[in-house]
Order: sequence, then C-alpha cells, then structure tokens
Amino acid sequence: MNRVVCPGSFDPITFGHLDIIERASRLFDEVVIAVLVNQTKSSLFTVEERMEMIREVTAGYKNVKVDSWSGLLVDYCETNEIPVIVKGLRAVTDFDYELQMSQINLQLKGIETLFMSTAPAHSFLSSSLVKEIASYDGDVSSYIPEPLVGRLRERLALVKSTRVNQG
Repeated sequence: MNRVVCPGSFDPITFGHLDIIERASRLFDEVVIAVLVNQTKSSLFTVEERMEMIREVTAGYKNVKVDSWSGLLVDYCETNEIPVIVKGLRAVTDFDYELQMSQINLQLKGIETLFMSTAPAHSFLSSSLVKEIASYDGDVSSYIPEPLVGRLRERLALVKSTRVNQG
C-alpha cells in the first residue's frame, strides 16, 4: 500500500488544501491528513475541531484519514510507516521554504517530499487570509467549504466579544 501524508495547520481547511488532498487521493492508496499540534502557535480552532471539520469535508474520499501530530513530521512518518509527504505550493516563496524542509526530511529519515502546484484558482489562498477577510465580515464562501463558513463566523464573533469584554 502506498501511503502519503498531507500535513498542515488547516485553521481552517480551504479549497486550496482540498484541491491538493483530492489530487493526492487519486495518486495514492491512502492519504493521511495530519493536523499540526503546535502549542506556540495561536490557532482559531482547537486541533480536535480542525480534525472534525476536515473529516466532515473529506467524508466522500474513502482513502483519506485524519490524524494529528506533534513534534517532527519525519518522526510521525517513520512511526506510521508513511514514506512520502505531499505539499502544495502556491508561489516561489513557498518553494524556497519547502525545499529546505524536504532536504532536511530526506537527510534525517529518508522521507521523500512531493510538491504539487496549487490549481491556479487557489494559488493566492491561505487560511490566514480567509480568517482576515471573515474578520471584516467579508464573504469567504468561495474559499472554504460551506459547512465551515458559519463556524468560522461564530468563532470570530466569540473572539471579538471576548476581546471587547477584556478590554
């Protein structure tokens, strides 16, 4: 069985992420979407919430599994016998960073990295950008799956009201 991991924070998952996942699901027997557990990064949604949202929007893919990891991705790959990482690239700036990571991952554990260029329709898209647009009540329905739009708006409203009450 050929397995691959698609790692990320997915806060929230976007159509750009889903494009890479869908295309990887056609190439590999199993695609593991690994959600990063990063205590130093401030995420809008918890790891469990992100995993739940990803499961919901990828339910139609029978060969996609959702998991989480903390620490080095290559250690996760080694433990779970996943020999390949798939990363989506939006621009040259993504490539510069990801190339260094792929070379380190190969040197550390022999884990290969496959780069997939993001579909042009999603090449500008990031979770950070989606959150910023939504925070100003912009329409993000063409950037994230419909079931997540309401959740994102509710969470941003909660964060905003918490800040107002604390300030």
